[in-house]
Amino acid sequence: MNLKRIILAGGSGFLGGVLAKYFCALGWEVIVLTRRARVRSDGVKEVAWDGKALGNWEDFLEGAEVVVNLNGKSVDCRYTKANRQAILASRVDSTRVLGEAIAQCKNPPRAWLNSSSATLYKHTFDTPNDESGETGATRVAKDEFSIEVIRQWERAFDEAQTPHTRKVALRTAMVLGNARNSVYPVMRRLVKFGLGGRMGSGRQFVSWIHHEDFCRAIDWLITHEEISGVVNVCSPNPLPNAEMMRLFRRLCDMPFGLFATEWMLEVGAFLLRTETELIIKSRRVAPGRLLTSGFQFRYPEMRGALEELSNE
Repeated sequence: MNLKRIILAGGSGFLGGVLAKYFCALGWEVIVLTRRARVRSDGVKEVAWDGKALGNWEDFLEGAEVVVNLNGKSVDCRYTKANRQAILASRVDSTRVLGEAIAQCKNPPRAWLNSSSATLYKHTFDTPNDESGETGATRVAKDEFSIEVIRQWERAFDEAQTPHTRKVALRTAMVLGNARNSVYPVMRRLVKFGLGGRMGSGRQFVSWIHHEDFCRAIDWLITHEEISGVVNVCSPNPLPNAEMMRLFRRLCDMPFGLFATEWMLEVGAFLLRTETELIIKSRRVAPGRLLTSGFQFRYPEMRGALEELSNE
């Protein structure tokens, strides 16, 4: 029996894990392209690739239903010269080589969904940005590097010559899940240690999506062949940082949480080897095209999403 095949390039992390589980449950053949392939017992096949050059891995693209590119070095690090180069190269190189592989297929994948980021939109406290929203860097948000990375990333995707494969750029917001390397357990630990107050002004908006809705949105985009181009993958209800922290305190039954000023965030980011941009930028993003196409969120509000995650 021929199963529908999904290729998860760079799929060994948190997002690849939830997508692999979701599509395995639907009876799909799941192939994960990863630098360190291993034998798994959950029905997922891992195949070695380096995210840079063509190789034997490209054979699995023949006749696949969809390729989802999740490859990219984590941005949760200090933006040193070496890390900047790795962050950019891991995204642009993997996108370029996937385009080359798809172009060579005799029976190419029907769709190619390539990761991008909702961080591309302007730092704003006002009207939410749907796919037609203003993009670009803002000095106060310290997001110049991130914006340049995303622009080169999407440019590489746009320039890929794959005329028989539908392309969708996934401008994804923060995905909430219980995996060790996801945001949700980190925030819970901070709150339980009494550090669950507002961060900076607390006015900055946080865009997010529950991991189940993320998987369902990917499934929706695969099956709705009329959708191509840029799609925002996020909840319809972003919320200010101060409100998000209040929900976490309620979830953890913590009556107080120490707030952090911007200079405190700078010190903390240095000690934790990360960047304050991840916290201080206001990302107020709306899933315009998902909603217009009829997609319905199971967790449109963060309160319900956090309560569900606490019961997993």
